[in-house]
Amino acid sequence: MDPIRIGIIGVGYLGMQHARISSYLEEVELKAVADVDFKKAFEIGNRHGVKYYQNYEDMLDEIDAGIVATPTSEHYPVSMALLRRGKHVLVEKPITETLGQAEELVAAAQAGNLVLQVGHLERFNPAVEAVETIISDPRFIEVQRLGSFSARSLDVNVVLDLMIHDLDIILALIKDEVGVIRSSGIRVLSEKIDIANARLEFRSGCVATLTASRVHQGKVRKLRIFEPTSYYSIDYIDQEVKIFPLSGRQTDIKTLKIPKEEPLKREIRNFCVSIAEGRSGKVSGEEGLRALRLAYDVLRQIETA
Repeated sequence: MDPIRIGIIGVGYLGMQHARISSYLEEVELKAVADVDFKKAFEIGNRHGVKYYQNYEDMLDEIDAGIVATPTSEHYPVSMALLRRGKHVLVEKPITETLGQAEELVAAAQAGNLVLQVGHLERFNPAVEAVETIISDPRFIEVQRLGSFSARSLDVNVVLDLMIHDLDIILALIKDEVGVIRSSGIRVLSEKIDIANARLEFRSGCVATLTASRVHQGKVRKLRIFEPTSYYSIDYIDQEVKIFPLSGRQTDIKTLKIPKEEPLKREIRNFCVSIAEGRSGKVSGEEGLRALRLAYDVLRQIETA
């Protein structure tokens, strides 16, 4: 396939990582970067030997697709502008601030026959992808996503910042409707929810409990999936999967051999291949909308608790 000409809008922490990987992937031709902070655009553009702009609209004639790594409040206007110009879009999560905005982006992408992919990065974690292929009857799921405080993500609450990753993964694994939601959350160091817990009861009977915190000491990224005869322990950070038999025989414990790879690299490659092959990306705009809808359902329960 010919490389996809890509421009990156927003080169803060995540945008820098997109630029780093896009600069060497054979599926990508990194054409330009843009940021409202011109010094930042200048720095990252020069680092990778590409053009740099303060106004992203100045790069649109040079690219086939845009990666939107701006603050969440800018996801909708920037992504919509790209779609209206016939450009494919990979937008960081959450897809938008509101459900209405997300619905409009999905409709615009469909109308233009364009790829709209959402940056739910953990879906490309090799450990998660390995588990997707082997689980068959999940009955209980437990998730912990804990991290230390960072001012970088305070434009959204912890449900939209951290928990939405796991809401998306659970929806991809269960493929069922949520019947009951029970959730709670508190503010600790910011004006938004910093710690949240949610219990999801699916119509099939499966139950998922999720805890997300951005005021934890250290970093924890754990997923446990229980089936009738065994359970799977997934460590997102180490990209490791252990399978424990519920028979209790320690000799039957297995550790899957998983080739480790940077999830962001897999995500960008999937985006480009999807464009080249004319198909939807792994995490489509519709899936991003579905995860956002569930996140807001969790938040509503927190607000009414």
